[in-house]
Amino acid sequence: MKRLLFLPRRWLATATRGVDHDGILRQIADEAGWSGRYVFLIVISAAISLLGLLMPSVAVLIGAMLLSPLMMPIIGLGFGIATLDFHEIRRAATALALGSVIAVTMSVVLILLSPVQTITSEIAGRTQPTLFDLLVALLSAIAGGYALIRGRGGTVVGVAIAIALMPPLVVVGFGIATWNWVVFSGALLLFLTNAITIALTAALVARCYGFGSHLSPHHTGWQLVLFAVAIGLLSVPLGAGLRRIAFEAVAQRQVRDALGDDFPPGARLSQVEIDHGIDPVRVRAVMLTPRIEPDADRKLAADLRRRLARAVDVHIDQVRISPENGAVEAAQIARAGHGEALSAATAARARDRAVADVAMIVGAAPATVRVDEPARTIRATAAPLPGLTVAGYRDLERRADAAAAGWQAIVAPPDDVALPLVAIRSGVIDDAALGEAGWVSARLARTLLVDGATLRQRTAVAGGIVARGGLAAPGRPGGRLRLRWMPPAAE
Repeated sequence: MKRLLFLPRRWLATATRGVDHDGILRQIADEAGWSGRYVFLIVISAAISLLGLLMPSVAVLIGAMLLSPLMMPIIGLGFGIATLDFHEIRRAATALALGSVIAVTMSVVLILLSPVQTITSEIAGRTQPTLFDLLVALLSAIAGGYALIRGRGGTVVGVAIAIALMPPLVVVGFGIATWNWVVFSGALLLFLTNAITIALTAALVARCYGFGSHLSPHHTGWQLVLFAVAIGLLSVPLGAGLRRIAFEAVAQRQVRDALGDDFPPGARLSQVEIDHGIDPVRVRAVMLTPRIEPDADRKLAADLRRRLARAVDVHIDQVRISPENGAVEAAQIARAGHGEALSAATAARARDRAVADVAMIVGAAPATVRVDEPARTIRATAAPLPGLTVAGYRDLERRADAAAAGWQAIVAPPDDVALPLVAIRSGVIDDAALGEAGWVSARLARTLLVDGATLRQRTAVAGGIVARGGLAAPGRPGGRLRLRWMPPAAE
C-alpha cells in the first residue's frame, strides 16, 4: 500500500520538474483579463465567424478560430479554480462574460442588417450538440493546458480550444436576431458545454502539474466533485441529443433498406422524406418501379414498425417505369464518336440513337426533341405522368442524361407539374425542396412566388431558389409556406 501511495508522489515530482509555476501564473494573469487587445480580437473573430457561417465557408471559419480570443480567459478561469485564487477567477470570468456579450451583441446587429438570414449547414451543425462535443472540449482542454504549462502555447492552444467557442457564440446571436429558439438554445448549450468543460479540465490538468499544491485534500475533493457534477449535468441533454441523432441515422438506413426489400428488382427510390419529430414517425417517398405493388403502404408500415420499434405513418407514391433499352449500344456509339476515325454517317446514327433514347425515357415524340449540335445538348419536354413529382421528373432528366452518352440531356417537366413543398423545420429550410424548386423554375424559365409564413422566411426561401439557378420572389403573406407561379402578365 505504501508503495502504491508513493507512485503518485513520484510521478508528480517528475511531471513538475522544470515547470515555472510563478511564470505561468503571471502569463495567465497578463492575458486572461480585460484589455483593448482582447476586445479587438473578440470583434474581429466574431465578424469573421459570422461571415464563415453565412457563406458558408469552413476555410473562413478556421481563420476566425485561429484568433482564439476566448481561450485565455477560460484557461485563466481553470487555473484560478485549480489554485482557489478568487481574484483571478473573478477577473477571468468577467473578461469571458463581457467578451461573450460583445460577440453576441455584435452578431445580433450584423444579422439584423444582413440581407442573408438563411440557416446554413454550418449554422445548423452548431445547434445540436452531443456527447461527442463534450469529448472534443475535454481533449482540447487537456491539449491546451499541457501546451501552456510546457511552453508550447500560441497556435497549438488556439487551434485546440477556440475552434469550439466563437462560432457557437455567434450562432447564439443569430438565434436571437431571427427569434429562433431552437437555434439559440442549441448553440448556447454547445458554448456552455465547451466553456465549462475546458475550464474544469484545465483546472484538473493544472492540479496534476503541481498548481494549487498548498491546498488541502478537502479542497481537492471538492474540486473533483465540482468537475464530476458539472460533467454529469451537461451529459444529460448531450446524451439525449446523441440518442436522437443516432435514431435518425438508423431510421434513414432502415427506411431505405425496407423500401429496397419490399419492391421488385429495378425499382429505385426517387425521393424520401422522414419526419422524426412527430409520433408516429412520418415517411413519405416516391418509388420508380417496373411493377406497382398493391397495399405497399400497409406492408411497409408493418415492416418499419418492426425495424424501428415505433409507430410509423407511411405513404409511398409509386410511378411505373419501363426498362431502358439500347443504353449500352448508345454509350458505345457515343464513345466511338470521339474517335478521329468516326465517319459523319456513324456520328449521325449516334446522335439519332441518343435522341431516340432520350425521347423514350421522357415519353416524348422524337420529332419534338431539339438538338443543339455545337453545344451537344438534347432538349425535350417530358410527357405528363400522373402522380410524378418534380423530383421524379428531375430523376428522368438524370436517366436521360446517362443514356445520351456524349450529349447533355435537358428535360423540362410539364407546365402543370405540382410544385414542391418547401418546409422549414426548426429554422432549417429543406435544401432538397429548394433544389427542386430552382430546377423546375430554370427548366420552365418561369418565376416562382413564395407565399405564406413571414416576410423574412419568404425572402430566405426565394433567395435559396435563386441561388440554385431558379427565378423567385417573395409573394403574399398569410397561411403556410407555399409556392406558385407568377402570372405570365407580371413576368
